[in-house]
Formats: sequence, C-alpha cells, structure tokens
Amino acid sequence: MAGKIQAVRGMKDLLPQQSPLWQFLEERTRGLMRRYGYQEIRMPIVESTDLFKRSIGEVTDIVEKEMYSFADRNGDSLTLRPEGTAGCVRAMIENGLLDQPRRLWYQGPMFRHERPQKGRYRQFHQIGVEVFGLNGPDVDQEVILLTARLWKELGLDGLELQINTLGTADERVRYREELVGYFRDRLDQLDEDSRRRLDSNPLRILDTKNPDMKDLVAGAPSLMDHLGEESREHFRQLCAGLDACGQSYVVNPRLVRGLDYYARTVFEWVTDRLGAQGTVCAGGRYDGLVEQLGGRATPAVGFAMGLERLVALLEEHGLDDTGSPVDVYLVALGAAAQREALRLAEQLRDELPQLRLLTHCGGGSFKSQFKKADRSGASHALVLGEGELERGVIGLKPLRGDGEQQEIALDDLPGALGPLFPHTTH
Repeated sequence: MAGKIQAVRGMKDLLPQQSPLWQFLEERTRGLMRRYGYQEIRMPIVESTDLFKRSIGEVTDIVEKEMYSFADRNGDSLTLRPEGTAGCVRAMIENGLLDQPRRLWYQGPMFRHERPQKGRYRQFHQIGVEVFGLNGPDVDQEVILLTARLWKELGLDGLELQINTLGTADERVRYREELVGYFRDRLDQLDEDSRRRLDSNPLRILDTKNPDMKDLVAGAPSLMDHLGEESREHFRQLCAGLDACGQSYVVNPRLVRGLDYYARTVFEWVTDRLGAQGTVCAGGRYDGLVEQLGGRATPAVGFAMGLERLVALLEEHGLDDTGSPVDVYLVALGAAAQREALRLAEQLRDELPQLRLLTHCGGGSFKSQFKKADRSGASHALVLGEGELERGVIGLKPLRGDGEQQEIALDDLPGALGPLFPHTTH
C-alpha cells in the first residue's frame, strides 16, 4: 500500500462542514461591495517576481524571506502572489483602466512562507479593495466606513479602528534622517533585524514585534512632527469625517504598515480575541505606487482583510451555525420510484430554484435512507415508494420536532413546499 501524501505544511483544506461559514462571509461581502458601487476584478495568482520587488520593497520580510518564487521553463522568475495590490495596479496599467476613477474589489488565495500558526498560514485568503484616481480624504473615509458596515452586517463587535498618517515621501525622507540618528545613538539596543533595516528601511523598526524594544520605539521621534500642512490637513479632514459619522478610532502614531508603498493615511482594524494575530483588516493610501510600476501618477487607496481571521472571529462570536445546507431529502424505494424521484427532483428545481434538495442515490432500504436523510440536516423528507407512485402521491415527513407524515398529490407538491421554505419563493 502506497504511503499517504499530506497537504503542504501551512496549507489547509477547507472541508465541507466549514465552507458554509466562508460562503456566508463571502456572500455578505459581495453584496456590500455591489451596494457601494465597487466592481470585481480577478488577477492571476502568479506574477513576475520583479512586480513585488518593485512594489513591496526589496528590504522587507515578504520579499527577503517569505515569497514563493521559482524559475519557469523560460528562465523567468515568477512568484505566487503574496498580496493583491501590486497585481491589481499592474492590471490597471496594462489594460489602460486608469482613464477614470475606479472602485474595485477582489478575493482569492495569497502565499507567504511564514511560520504556520493560528490565523496565519502559508496559503491564506484575502478580500481586497482598491480605489484609483481619487486623492481626497473623503474616499479614505469611505473605505474605512465600508469595513465598519461589514462588521455590523456580520454581527461582529469589539473591533478597534487604529489610524495614522505617514505623510508624503519627501516628508518621510526628512523624518528618516532624524530617526536614523536616534537609533544609531542606541545601536546596542537594536535587535538583528532592526540593525539590518537601519540604513535601508528605518521606519520598519517602528513596526517591530520585539517586546524588548517597546520602550526604545516609544521614545523615537514622531513622524507627525515632521509633516507639512497639506498632509496634516488631509489627516484632520479624515478624522473630522469619521467623527461626523460617529465612527470611533484611535490615533496610533507608531502604526507604519509592513509594505513600502503606503503614504499618508494608514489604518488597521484590530481585536484582542485572536491572540497574537489581532489584525483582521488593514490598508491605506499608496499614491506613488502606480507611477513606481510604470503608469502615470495616480492617487490610490485600499485595504485587505484576512478571511481565515474573520472566520475565526465569527466562530469566536458564536456565529458558526449558518444553518443546514439541505432543506429536503428525497428518498425512494424501487426502480420505478427512483426514476420518478429523479424526474420529480428536476421539476422541483425548475419551479422552486432556491430549494436545497438532496436526492438519495445508491439504493438501500427505507430505514437506511432515512438515516442518511437525518444526517443530511434536512428538516423534511419526501418519501416515494411503489404504493405512493401508484396513487400519484408522495409522503412529506418532518425530520425535526413533532409532526406526522402527510400525503400530497405529486402535482400539488411545489405549492405545498413553497410555504414551508419561504426562501424558495423570493
């Protein structure tokens, strides 16, 4: 007997009993995007490695340590996408779609070679939003309020919004000089990663997860003190807009984000219910990225949210019961009854297209079929045997709670099922 082949470490199967909660989350999100006027875009999973080096930054953990990159048969270096923004920008440029403002969203798997742990996997899934061609704080506010509305519709509470501003690239250059001086004077207190970043990307030191450096980072110069009036006003207007909508937030001056392309507004939604992996949604403005990747200068803002973490949060809130996947289980005994059952099932799917109907296949006694009907989670069973077939009727038997089996004329069945399952008539 051949040995079993297991899934790649950090890449999990999504099993049938888990998929209803994922579908619930995806359907709520898809409906919300449609109501806000956002259009879906679907990009390739594999992109040129150079795309991520140029967008994310070569001196980042993602590019240096985490990307799944390989040479294809032509010798080109390709990468399984570690995030969605760069590919979306590439698609906008390549397809000439930056001629007007665009509000877009996407979903799908991303890949990073990280240490697997709860809420963090090597293949993970994100829903992302990208807005191109709008540079005011009003659209920053819109994407934040969109996420806030999603939490309401999902029934999630306890999520805290943290916001900050990173200013412009020129403002960060001036701030960088002072920050490097501060850390260089305290070189012996830096860990290995921070020393490596000191010359290449010192702002990332502020994003360190090393608890031993907490006090050192807390005493670092503030970027806010180095911002010009335009950047300050952008941030003030964003805060004023959130205040006007009653959206609470915390200004976190150490919020940097892990990707090089962010500028001005950055934000995260965080929770204390998922342990170390507390960020469930994050994003911000990246006005320079389109030009950096070869397009014309275009303002842009967006976010991504991790589906694994949101599903875990839904489960934490007790929202893991999304109902049975089956309304009715159709059992039939005898060759003629089985043929009629399959014909009848198709008729019901024509007349009640939203009915979740599972037809028994594979034969067996009524007793064994009812066991499977019960395990399916269906609330009712339809029963068709030779006797029912001769009389032109079918049995309708409740499988949950009280109630007796009743007989219904085959021609009347769609009308009888409709009131029992209101979702089939809308």
